[in-house]
Amino acid sequence: MALPTPPAPRLKTHWFRHGNSRGADQQASAAAFIVWRIARHALDRTRHAGFDVDIGAPYFRFLREMLAFLVAIADRIAHARLAPPQRVEFTGAMVHHLARILQDSEDDLVGPAPAGAPSNGDSFIDLVNELATHYGEFGADPKLPAVPGGFEPDFAFLRYLGHRLEATVPPKDQRWVQDQTIAVEAPEAVAMLQRSLRDLFEPPVRARRSAGVSGD
Repeated sequence: MALPTPPAPRLKTHWFRHGNSRGADQQASAAAFIVWRIARHALDRTRHAGFDVDIGAPYFRFLREMLAFLVAIADRIAHARLAPPQRVEFTGAMVHHLARILQDSEDDLVGPAPAGAPSNGDSFIDLVNELATHYGEFGADPKLPAVPGGFEPDFAFLRYLGHRLEATVPPKDQRWVQDQTIAVEAPEAVAMLQRSLRDLFEPPVRARRSAGVSGD
């Protein structure tokens, strides 16, 4: 009997505004948690679809690629919403928060990096820096209407993620993982990230109770 599809993660994305807006580092920390949960969900769904992504090094290779892709999307969204200095601060802080989350998880499940090698967190930052240039060559989907304050990646953007993920699965799955990524996992992950970051950057204002309202 087929197992149920992993449910979408419950993400805390609504924040009440009390006076000043949340600082860039707080937003980046929240965004890192959101990106982490979405990437984990995409990985769980891929494994559920029958792709062999074994717990251990292959698991984290896949996860790193998905995280780097989502960082690139989040940075484009930040570009649409923030002034250049704030965008750089936000994205840089988000990546460092993600590196700490990843390192804690990978060190615990697989083990720390060998002595003398970059830490698991530092190697992730190196990957993000490398792929930022690659993903920077791709743009928004011209077939879709522009989303104010958002970003919809074009086909080449998604295809490159699929290409990167081919190296994280066994040969028998490599032919199909790109199709799964382009058709299912990447679009869902991007949609979840769009909604979550919209709510993060535009938190609803909690309505004040009327002075005349009582609990009686």
